[in-house]
Amino acid sequence: MLYLLDTNVLIDAHYKFYPIDRIPEFWNWLLIYAQQQQVKIPHEIYEEILPGNKEDHLDHWLKDNKAALYLNETIDNISLNKVVNKYASDLNDKELESCGGDLFLIAYALRDTEERIVVTNEVSKPGKKRANRHIPDVCKDLGISHCNTWQLIKRLNFKTSQFSQSL
Repeated sequence: MLYLLDTNVLIDAHYKFYPIDRIPEFWNWLLIYAQQQQVKIPHEIYEEILPGNKEDHLDHWLKDNKAALYLNETIDNISLNKVVNKYASDLNDKELESCGGDLFLIAYALRDTEERIVVTNEVSKPGKKRANRHIPDVCKDLGISHCNTWQLIKRLNFKTSQFSQSL
């Protein structure tokens, strides 16, 4: 399986639950799976996370580990158009911009719905329309598997003990 990470997975992990400087085990664990080609960050998501001039632990970690984390693919326009049409076939420029990297994240997963899973902390909100649709709802419409950070942790069996030495 290849898990494709949404922006909120990394931002929430660092700023809410697993700060890189306090719980490096989580980030080492992610990196191991990235090196094994099981966790990746598409270009458009990578660019969303790295803001212009802000430098913090997350930015440094991303830059230092780009070779392992980065999904080295170009977007397939047919897949991207299918995703856009699930939001609405007539999205205007402002709506497209508000979707951000979500369109691309889902399009990369659409390339292989049997082997790719979108990881996002967005929750389903089926009543949302157009550019306000949430990733889980669009994934469901396209037959793409998705999970959140907690489910990823469980599926890939993250344990801080696997990084600590025996006492």
